Amino acid sequence: METILSIQQLSKSYGTIQALKNVSFEVPAGSVFGVLGPNGSGKTTLLAILLDVLNADSGHYAWFGGSDATVARKQIGSLLETPNFYHYLSARNNLEITASIKERGKDDIEKVLQQVGLLERQHSLFQTFSLGMKQRLAIANALLGNPKVVLLDEPTNGLDPAGIAEIRGMIKTMSNMGITVIMASHLLDEVEKVCTHVAILKRGELLVSGSVNDVLSSDDRVEIQSEDITSLQTLVQQFPNVSQVTTADGFVYLHGKELNLAQINKQCMEQGIILTHLVHKKKNLETKFMELTQITE
Repeated sequence: METILSIQQLSKSYGTIQALKNVSFEVPAGSVFGVLGPNGSGKTTLLAILLDVLNADSGHYAWFGGSDATVARKQIGSLLETPNFYHYLSARNNLEITASIKERGKDDIEKVLQQVGLLERQHSLFQTFSLGMKQRLAIANALLGNPKVVLLDEPTNGLDPAGIAEIRGMIKTMSNMGITVIMASHLLDEVEKVCTHVAILKRGELLVSGSVNDVLSSDDRVEIQSEDITSLQTLVQQFPNVSQVTTADGFVYLHGKELNLAQINKQCMEQGIILTHLVHKKKNLETKFMELTQITE
């Protein structure tokens, strides 16, 4: 798969605080790439560097295989902060101004307003918009000029469930249009619903990156139970492919790769332990994130 963005050993400090520490990963073309992390993890700093708003202290990145920075920037749309438009102007007038500043996208205004569901409100003043509508107008602004990539920083921040669902739908629409979407967020459930790839940051360090399926694939778990929990827990410690055994609420959890339920049941029976419960439970992205950032489930 073609790489649309390559990041190599990016570092950035603010005085004694290191916001990014040798961060490296690649973003495949056409992906919806989630950059996840708690507050202070370096997500916004990373996006600001990628948009040339900030300079990295060391390391480098390349868009589109190393295209000229000026050319590359014209193929990137962004929503980096809270939507910032003129409150006393209409949605259309605001987009006309930003299209003039960008020097591109003036002929796209009606199209992008249609894409974000604001065409009928194009002549309404920005100050009359709800938070969700303001966010949709900001996404319309990012789509001016037919970008190949759109960067979104916390696009669902502060929205109600309906607003979150709307933005989620727009991200999927952008992906279907062939646009690569890079989205920083702490809403793990929403990221899991729309992202194909993910990078997880903590205190400026990259913990893991890759496709969502790959990140989660090695983290399936098996939930088991028997009348003798103590003997069961001792026994399963010896099972092949089991990397960790934990207990909670009367259940024993086996963590590992390629765990076979039939084999687990057979091994327990051979040792005289009858399982009263045996369920394969796939972890979600939130569980993975919490474990990586050392937050208990």
